[in-house]
Amino acid sequence: MILIKTKNEIDYIRESCQIVADTLKLVSTYAKVGVTTLELDKIAEDFIRSNNSIPAFKGYSQAGSIDFPGTLCTSVESEVVHGIPSNRVLVDGEVLSIDVGVIKNKYYGDSAVSIAIGEISDEKKQLMKVTEEALYKGIEASVEGNRFGDISYAIEEHVNQYGYGIVRELCGHGVGRYLHEDPQIPNFGKSNSGPKIKNGMTFAIEPMINLGTHAVRVEKDGWTVKTADNSTSAHFEHTVAIINGKPEILTSR
Repeated sequence: MILIKTKNEIDYIRESCQIVADTLKLVSTYAKVGVTTLELDKIAEDFIRSNNSIPAFKGYSQAGSIDFPGTLCTSVESEVVHGIPSNRVLVDGEVLSIDVGVIKNKYYGDSAVSIAIGEISDEKKQLMKVTEEALYKGIEASVEGNRFGDISYAIEEHVNQYGYGIVRELCGHGVGRYLHEDPQIPNFGKSNSGPKIKNGMTFAIEPMINLGTHAVRVEKDGWTVKTADNSTSAHFEHTVAIINGKPEILTSR
């Protein structure tokens, strides 16, 4: 069931989303050569808690895995999503994807960004550019009266021009009262399919795009998703609310 939010609920979600956006802005300034992903995680957790909020990912559980130990998902290069912060040092030329969620007043916000560490190749720059463009294509399709398949189709149509692999096992999702709500929003699909988009809906759109094929695998930690061919991946995500028929980006940085 897709939850329709009241104005007051959307205001609570907006507040959580603003903290998410501010966290990503802050952490991005520290994401440089020589820094560890665990250091970034500490910065994020301290900031979130200083805003009377709770890191939504820390302690999150899913079947067959340990509770997630970090505030951030820090995914480097071939790690698509759900990378666990560690003492791994960031090096020049890498792509780092940072995903963060926040709970405040029992409502969630969720967003992700990919960052260039030092000087990256033109190939990786284009991957990041196309992935972020695909996110905004999906947001543009998020208007009342359209269907969720129109979001999926808009993302796929844009990415296919470049021959990249669109991850199929992971998708966008409703967000608000819970971190993951209905509907699921794949990054590929048919236009004019799926449930209709309505005012009061809040959801996260998040294309995950690989330089190589779409195939992925899950590491032994039960969380980290990597490209099967070890190619670089990029990930961008915004939470949006449908207000007066149009999408408002709640996690705008």
